[in-house]
Amino acid sequence: MSTPPTLPRTLKSLVAAGGCLVLAVTATACDAGSAASDEKAVTVYSADGLKGEKGDGWYDRVFEDFTKQTGIKVDYVEGGSGEMVQRAVREKRNTQADVLVTLPPFIQQAEEKGLLTGYQPKDAAQLTGAPKGSGKKWTPVVNNYFGFVYNKRRLKTAPRTWEELLGARYKNRLQYSTPGIAGDGTAVLIKAIHDFGGKKAALDYLGRLQKNNVGPSSSTSKLAPKVDKGELLVANGDVQMNHAQSASLPHLGIWFPARQGGRPTTFALPYAAGLVEGAPHPGNGRRLLDFLLGKRAQEQVSAIGRGFTVRRDVHPTDENARALKSVMEGVEVFTPDWADIAGNLTDHVDDWKAATGS
Repeated sequence: MSTPPTLPRTLKSLVAAGGCLVLAVTATACDAGSAASDEKAVTVYSADGLKGEKGDGWYDRVFEDFTKQTGIKVDYVEGGSGEMVQRAVREKRNTQADVLVTLPPFIQQAEEKGLLTGYQPKDAAQLTGAPKGSGKKWTPVVNNYFGFVYNKRRLKTAPRTWEELLGARYKNRLQYSTPGIAGDGTAVLIKAIHDFGGKKAALDYLGRLQKNNVGPSSSTSKLAPKVDKGELLVANGDVQMNHAQSASLPHLGIWFPARQGGRPTTFALPYAAGLVEGAPHPGNGRRLLDFLLGKRAQEQVSAIGRGFTVRRDVHPTDENARALKSVMEGVEVFTPDWADIAGNLTDHVDDWKAATGS
């Protein structure tokens, strides 16, 4: 979602263990301190969801416009939110990325690990929709919300409750991406903890749900096509990514689980960006972040990216913006304790593994 403000949202191919998918060759051969390298390239590590499978996503448009305007090539690397942070950690002594984009709580984790450097974007006064980093080291670039998808052809109506998913009809027809690896997978755990009133009850439920779960997936974006084909009936996702995918996946519907007798809930799961500490092209990283948050790019977030703008002075009225508003009607939005989640993420994931036998 990932993620309604990832994310981890779309491409794409399964990331190999310990690695990630490189969609363009990064300019690693250049001297990071040279003026020539800083003038021509900027490298982005990002959660999936904002780049279109057919080159028609928000990233595709804004990266192209950025290059036309500045002459700076955007080299792009994509994977799950957790994978992008892990890669940046491994490269800390030889930093390759200039800009890191992940879903919470991984952006907070990146800050805690010292991967990000402070920068206040040019139009910071116009930004809204989600909290910034405590040290102003990251900011949302596209707002988003966590959600689930279902197959509209196989199911006459969307499931309504978590409890329904325990039924026999979902045996081997349900899948969610892996907490701790995918941003949207971690969001499943966060929402369950909220909806069930605590971690113990949430883990008990997820343990029971495991009998219907197909198994782990490091990529949330891979699940929607399986739902559209009917291989799965239900999977997790996020509103922006799944709404974008629905343009080519006609049987994909978005829904939000509720506790039995309760209201459907969700939470903001923004794509959040920070400048990487020790980046090879820091000046270009700042220019790209300013461009992503600029008014023109943000006016394209809904029309092209099918997401939610982070600027308070942008009020989209396009068809996608109206559809997104309709999707969110009647859904209760809560705010997770991100500091607690980021600080205890390893324990939460370990407890999930124990409860589900994953």
